[in-house]
Amino acid sequence: MTLPTLLDIEASGFGRGSYPIEVGIARADGSSCAFLIQPLTEWVHWDPKAELLHGISRARLAREGHPVDEVARWLNDELAQVGVAYSDSWGYDNTWLSLLFHHAGVLPRFRLEALRRLLDERQQALWKATKEALVVELGIHRHRAGDDARLLQQTYARTRALAQGSAAD
Repeated sequence: MTLPTLLDIEASGFGRGSYPIEVGIARADGSSCAFLIQPLTEWVHWDPKAELLHGISRARLAREGHPVDEVARWLNDELAQVGVAYSDSWGYDNTWLSLLFHHAGVLPRFRLEALRRLLDERQQALWKATKEALVVELGIHRHRAGDDARLLQQTYARTRALAQGSAAD
């Protein structure tokens, strides 16, 4: 089975003024990676509740984050050949991705689609329980972009196998 490429973004918060702080992908071969993003000076929104979830501080972003143009070029290098990546939070992730590319002055050479477009009804019914089981089984640290992208990809693979198995019964 060919795995879909998954993309996940962690952000400074939700809603107006929020911006991407980490982007991660899980590639079709099952490998994953992520980059912290250095906030631009005009990106000032910071929600302490979001920081509690992802555990990434503003100081760490300033120290270890990559410039927005570098992250946008990396995403294009990674995803242009694939053409499409999937997100489980398309509304948020697409907004943050657009913001990143806009400020980088670069056009994305791929598109972001909603993960639910790939899921049939059986997979959707199995999704939540399967995802929770995989968090424990794989020891995934939630709310980090690379790990979350990998978790989504593994959940997709497992629910697809389970759904196909039940369809064969």
